[in-house]
Amino acid sequence: MSKLNIGFIGLGNMGGPMAANLVKAGHSVRVFDLSAEAVKELVNHGASAAQSASDCAHEADVLISMLPASKHVKSLYLGTDEQSGLIKVLSKSTLVIDCSTIDAQSARDVGYALSEQDIAFVDAPVSGGVAGATAGTLTFIVGGEQAAFDKANTVLVDMGKNIFHAGDIGAGQVAKICNNMLLSILMAGTSEAIQMGINNGLDAKVLSDIMSASSGRNWTLELYNPCPGVMETAPASNDYKPGFMVDLMAKDLGLAMEAAQQSNSLTPMGSMAKNLYTMMQHQGAGSDDFSAIFKLFSK
Repeated sequence: MSKLNIGFIGLGNMGGPMAANLVKAGHSVRVFDLSAEAVKELVNHGASAAQSASDCAHEADVLISMLPASKHVKSLYLGTDEQSGLIKVLSKSTLVIDCSTIDAQSARDVGYALSEQDIAFVDAPVSGGVAGATAGTLTFIVGGEQAAFDKANTVLVDMGKNIFHAGDIGAGQVAKICNNMLLSILMAGTSEAIQMGINNGLDAKVLSDIMSASSGRNWTLELYNPCPGVMETAPASNDYKPGFMVDLMAKDLGLAMEAAQQSNSLTPMGSMAKNLYTMMQHQGAGSDDFSAIFKLFSK
């Protein structure tokens, strides 16, 4: 594929390695972050440093953002009372890809506002965690028009392994929070079942193998076992170092509960999982991997 001029804003735990993979793929990548250290690290990988978000967006074929929350995405693109947003400076030929995990309505607000200026936009939240971002094996869940998705796909393949078109603008966010709500429920249920087995004298590894070959089989058992010592590569066997933090799971579950309320959806299991992860935050475990929920059930 042809190499592109790509602007990348937001070089955190996920954004940094994602941008590095774009450099590795041969694109000309211009980066911006409030952290000078994060920018310096990407420059060391071969990116160039932008002096501002507007500078980063200048003459970009594609502009990618990876930011913490809805308010950051909306202020970046639509502006605030104090400053103008990128909507004022973006070229009509630039494709905007927002990879942040935010509420669907905020994604629609940004996407529709940009579309009114003839600027193409997709929301493309990711699944796969820091390990997936580093390895370039992320899953991208994309919302937007078909033409915008097709163009975005040519860039996303350099950062990810699985790219799905979920529907119109905002659909990527909805699909992402549905997935993470289910993941949280599976992690809690898997932890509960393994601990009950341990309490009744079973070996956690043997029980996990049995359930993985039976009808209880699921992703958390097979690839991300929450019990220490069962799976050497899982965060549970590395003192629950993330991975995907409890704080991030709690954030996504908050977004899921907002979406459930707006659509009048029944989510009793999701609500319980949200309460459990909020409890973990209150216990000071917010920076642990989300599989540390196992500790809630252990004696």
